[in-house]
Amino acid sequence: MAEEILKLGIPAGSLQKATIELFGKAGFHILGSERSYLPTIDDEQINLLMLRAQEMSKYVANGVLDAGITGYDWIMENNLDPRMGVVDNVEYVCELAYSKATSNPTRWVLAVPNESKVTKPEDLDGCTVATELANVTKKYFADKNINVMVEFSWGATEVKATLPPGVITAPERYERGSWTNATIQERLVDAIVELTETGTSLRANNLRIIDTVIASTTRLIANKKAWQDKFKREKIENISILLNAAIDAGNRVGLKMNVKKADLESILKVLPAEKSPTISSLADSDYAAVEVVIENKVERSLVPALKRAGASGIITYPLNKVIH
Repeated sequence: MAEEILKLGIPAGSLQKATIELFGKAGFHILGSERSYLPTIDDEQINLLMLRAQEMSKYVANGVLDAGITGYDWIMENNLDPRMGVVDNVEYVCELAYSKATSNPTRWVLAVPNESKVTKPEDLDGCTVATELANVTKKYFADKNINVMVEFSWGATEVKATLPPGVITAPERYERGSWTNATIQERLVDAIVELTETGTSLRANNLRIIDTVIASTTRLIANKKAWQDKFKREKIENISILLNAAIDAGNRVGLKMNVKKADLESILKVLPAEKSPTISSLADSDYAAVEVVIENKVERSLVPALKRAGASGIITYPLNKVIH
């Protein structure tokens, strides 16, 4: 009987570090990722291949990979969103709420120079837009019936829309028809569609956002044939459960405290209403131990409130996984 192996793709590039850290929290240790596109993982039933997220969905679709992690943006760019009925050989497994810098969705935004008179997408009719996400951008403008030339960008996209002081803005270009060769060389495109999480890079390049083209989160997808294989499906589902558990744990902490039984009712009123704490008896019959899982952002206000309500021996601790 042939050895059962799952061929799994993980993203190289901007998501690489965050992905490897997430796998570590989920209990998988990946080695050699900084030196090789064939890193090792401490699971003999998984073969890893590191690829650019831009390409991942194509290799999952054609069966080179059984499953892979990529962004929704690149699934759409490659016309491989299974929920849109475009193809029937990719299975959407789950969303993974993590990215390079935050747990928030990333956005591909339409941006123009601060000096530009463009304030809305319609103002770019007849203009040139540069982006790496060309197919999605073309569809965005086509859906709005705006005629633009979408130019594929190999990188440094923000620089291409930089508008030096005194240069004629995009609408004036077509109204006046007075561009000189020197001016055209200074200004390569009228707008860009670029990926951002915080907007910092766009602001640093003197650009402002006028619309969001697509919001994207990280996804785990599977090849349809692999998904129908019992071993591979179970393996993919296990990875999905553990990765999401690690993500969920990153947003929460465990909280323990000792409470006088006489104060227990008032303590329970302080805890978030949707939480159901574990209450245990202690050797001292006048006290009980209370334990609950709370969100990180709640901890800083909840702990002082619990102290004032009579709790003692309060301990908070990080979590590895939270499985609902």
